[in-house]
Amino acid sequence: MKRSLRPSAPAPKRPSAALAAVLLPAVLLAACVAGPSGNSDVPEPARPVDLTSYMGLWYEQARYETSFEEGCEGVTAEYALKPGGEEVSVTNTCRQGSVDGPVEVSEGRAVPAGDPMGAKFKVTFFGPALFTNYWVLDHGEAYEWSIVGEGWGRFLWILTRDATISPAVYDSLTARAAELGYDVSMLRRTQQPPGPPPAAQEN
Repeated sequence: MKRSLRPSAPAPKRPSAALAAVLLPAVLLAACVAGPSGNSDVPEPARPVDLTSYMGLWYEQARYETSFEEGCEGVTAEYALKPGGEEVSVTNTCRQGSVDGPVEVSEGRAVPAGDPMGAKFKVTFFGPALFTNYWVLDHGEAYEWSIVGEGWGRFLWILTRDATISPAVYDSLTARAAELGYDVSMLRRTQQPPGPPPAAQEN
């Protein structure tokens, strides 16, 4: 989500992806690491989130750089509802150094935070005492993209369902992040392995 969100004692395997995901801010909380804020006035989520529709695999296209994701490329976040539908399993994956680099995996869990929009979650990789925030600030109508942050403006992830997206789509997503108040000059583009052109990604 050297890297970890970093105590001086040996730490658990570091999270490596966004939901970011990025449900990575939990690691940051555990290690008391904080970067500069890219948004001093984080807005409330723009639209409701259907939890079932949000599940599945996401590819990180860009992020605010963090020590716990340092060197990560090919970052993915996969979410799955656990039995009962009240908790989400989180699997973050990173390739160190390049899209062909060694794979690192971190597993955690998330629970809805109880907001009316269903767009805020509490996430942990280290246990019940270390939950932190994961906000879906906006997403596509078909859940083809997602912009994820938290309440402090120090973390930002741009996620898509497709590993590769066109420059036009990327520009539209960064423009949306800017509309939400984020300094997009702080974004660090994430490399993803090449794949077949996704269908209808201009929509």
